[in-house]
Amino acid sequence: MHTNRLNFRVRYGETDQMGYVYHGNYAPYIEMGRLEWLRDLGVSYKEMEKNGIMLPVYSLNIRYIQPAFYDDILTVTTSIKKRPVVRIEFVYEIHNQKGELITTAETTLIFVNMKTGRPVKCPDTILNKLR
Repeated sequence: MHTNRLNFRVRYGETDQMGYVYHGNYAPYIEMGRLEWLRDLGVSYKEMEKNGIMLPVYSLNIRYIQPAFYDDILTVTTSIKKRPVVRIEFVYEIHNQKGELITTAETTLIFVNMKTGRPVKCPDTILNKLR
């Protein structure tokens, strides 16, 4: 399956008083990974929304293994568990610049018709690119 790696540097404002990356900042990190996964696949989330499909998060599970710190260079590796139907299940690993695994996460998103608010099947544009 398709995998994407995104590198970025932790900003000072993303840390807490203890000097660790604040736990709430990991959700945006994995979102960045997910959007880059789609972009790397050749799918624009913006275009998908223009075509009436949105992808709300149904579930989010994060496991914090060890902390990240200001100025660390983190790598978010994003892939999917299986071929999507109505749901798309992403898995993430975040490593620091030493290559140490610091965080794992999983999200499930649902393809939804923006007009009706009802779940729909994964767009063929995504399925075709995953072949």
